[in-house]
Amino acid sequence: MTLDLALGPRPTPAHTVAVLAFDGMAPFELGVVVEVFALHRPELGELPWYELKVCAEQPGRDLRVVGGFTMRAEHGLDALAAADTVIVTGVPNAGGEVSPALVAALRDAHARGARLVSICSGAFALAAAGVLTGRRATTHWRYSALLAERHPEIEVDPDVLYVDNGDVLTSAGSAAGIDLCLYLVRSDHGALVANTVARRFVVPPHREGGQAQFIEAAVRPVREDEDGVARSMAWAMDRLGEPLTVPALARAARMSERSYLRHFTRRNGTSPIRWVIAQRVAASLPLLESGEAPIDEVAAAVGFDSAATYRHHFVRAMRTTPTAYRRAFTRAA
Repeated sequence: MTLDLALGPRPTPAHTVAVLAFDGMAPFELGVVVEVFALHRPELGELPWYELKVCAEQPGRDLRVVGGFTMRAEHGLDALAAADTVIVTGVPNAGGEVSPALVAALRDAHARGARLVSICSGAFALAAAGVLTGRRATTHWRYSALLAERHPEIEVDPDVLYVDNGDVLTSAGSAAGIDLCLYLVRSDHGALVANTVARRFVVPPHREGGQAQFIEAAVRPVREDEDGVARSMAWAMDRLGEPLTVPALARAARMSERSYLRHFTRRNGTSPIRWVIAQRVAASLPLLESGEAPIDEVAAAVGFDSAATYRHHFVRAMRTTPTAYRRAFTRAA
């Protein structure tokens, strides 16, 4: 809150999020951004929420949307360039040229210190603006080879859900956009708020950015053995503070260890132990935010055998230490 001696206290302006709409766009990714950043959230009490602006190069004109309907964006690229967070959910043609006007707006936003975010093919717009040069980035696995070919100055990682470079973040396909948007909320407001948003979304509150994209996971019938994997995951979530081993997880799934490892990896794109570690790190975030318990107590509460092990895995997942995370969250709060 700022203080004006003449007018008295003034509320701090809401964090502005701008999302790009364009002719021929698919509606899912835009809907995700609207759901996360524009929906009224009485469950969060008086917490100031975001102000969302849907922007287009030519505001007020009908934009065709996949599925046979049209929409209009109220704001133009000037509002996009002035936002605190700018989200590009895709481009009209991943193999084509990005609009010079959009490139200029993205560069202006970046120069101002805005946080730039891409979902799916939106990475091509950030690449064209030059904000990914010399950095690691991701996009939908279908476009990763093309992005690497067109922009050799970028380290393209086709095997992850999202990549956080601080001021520039990129994510994979549509569902990974949910993960990245929730990650932004968690970065801004903490794990408890992000978990509340995820609960209303009816999705898991946290998937580690380094988790594999599900390239092989085409739609198919759910097998009985995969029901066992789901059963073991629910069993593990209730016991994160206890020792969890592959033999124990396999028993909970009523499968042999060999079969369990194969089916778990196929279903989740990661190993059981890596998944358990990610859940333990995620479970530790509210503990870091809501109290002053020593790090070794937090580590033990979520199942790590030592504070050193906890710090190691926390840094790999969060790109900061538990102590620095707690300090940063306290300052933000």
